Formats: sequence, C-alpha cells, structure tokens
Amino acid sequence: MSKLILAPSVLSADFMNLKAQVDEIIEGGAEYIHFDVMDGHFVPNISFGLPVLASMSKSVDKVFDVHLMISDPDKYIPEFAKKGADIITFHVEAVNDLGGTIRLIHECGAKAGVSVKPATPVEVLYPYLNEIDMVLIMSVEPGFGGQSFIPGSLDKISALREECSRRGLDMDIEVDGGIGASNAQEVVKAGANILVAGSAVFKGDVKGNTESILAAMRNV
Repeated sequence: MSKLILAPSVLSADFMNLKAQVDEIIEGGAEYIHFDVMDGHFVPNISFGLPVLASMSKSVDKVFDVHLMISDPDKYIPEFAKKGADIITFHVEAVNDLGGTIRLIHECGAKAGVSVKPATPVEVLYPYLNEIDMVLIMSVEPGFGGQSFIPGSLDKISALREECSRRGLDMDIEVDGGIGASNAQEVVKAGANILVAGSAVFKGDVKGNTESILAAMRNV
C-alpha cells in the first residue's frame, strides 16, 4: 500500500487563526492540506475558493488536496491548478464525461482524483482505474462537517483495494467523513491510505490531535 497520509480539512479550522493552525498540523506530521470547495448547488453549503487557495499555496509548502464539491467542475479546474492545487478531486455524480474530466486535470498538471458519494457504488470507477491517481470515498454525505462515519463505507474501501490489488495498481484511496483517532485504524485496515479529518483535528489541541490520528493510522 502507498504511504499513510493524514489530510486535515481546513474547512474545520478557525479562520481567524488559519495560518497558525496550519502550522500546527504540519508540526504534527500532516503532509496534505485538504481543501473543500462547495458551491451551494452540488452541495447545500458554500465554503471558499480560488483566492483562499492562492493565498495559502504561496506560504505553505505542502500538497494541496483540492476536493471540488461543485457542479460543472471542468469550468474551474484550470484555475484551481494555476492557483496551487496539486491534486484535484471531482465527483463522478457531477460530470457527464468522466474520462474527459480526468484528462483535463492531467493536462493542467495536477493529479486526478474522483470521489463517490455514499449511495454511489465504487464499481462505477472500475473502468477508469488505470487513469485515476486517487479515489476519494465519502464516508458521510458531502457538504457538512461533523457527521458520523457511515460503517458501510468500509466495504467500499475493501472492495476497491481488492480490485486495485487484482490489477496490480498501488492506488491512493482517500476517505473523508467522520474520521478520528477512534476509527482511523479500521479505515486503514480496510485499505485506505489517505484519511481526511476536520473536526477531529481542529477542535482542541490541533497538533496533538494530528499526532494522535497519525499514530492510530500507523498502528495497523
């Protein structure tokens, strides 16, 4: 399996102290910065976008893992790549030409991730696994932080890891939603290697929370 990585979601950070908290997660061992973009259309909430990414990417030397929870992602992908996105993930439910959007991301110089909502079978991605750099399995409904992990997500993770292994693919499998130190181990055991955590990181001792989740991930 690929390297185990924690990707804290800055959607849950205190925006009055964003830089300080980003410094704390980096001190705690986080290697990715997960950046949730919501448009109020594909999901009910609105978050942040290009100006915030551009500002952060100039001052933070980490992988920017941009999750587009938006309609018509093709329209915005080139600009997100220009502003510092290293990985751009879109939702299979938001596009008509899955292969075309994957190619667009690669043409813009970023890695391509594809996400599935809890109700979407992960098998819809199997024809494209050789083209995808990362699959993001949503273990809650996208659009809101602080939700509880959906246990059935473990079966999706396992099925995807088994299919990747069968094909000889060392695929990055990312999981987002309801992740914390209490369940990080079982999610990694199921086959994930990149975990997104928001509230579990940014509520309380940010550096300590980051270290605790990473320790749980590695205790497999």
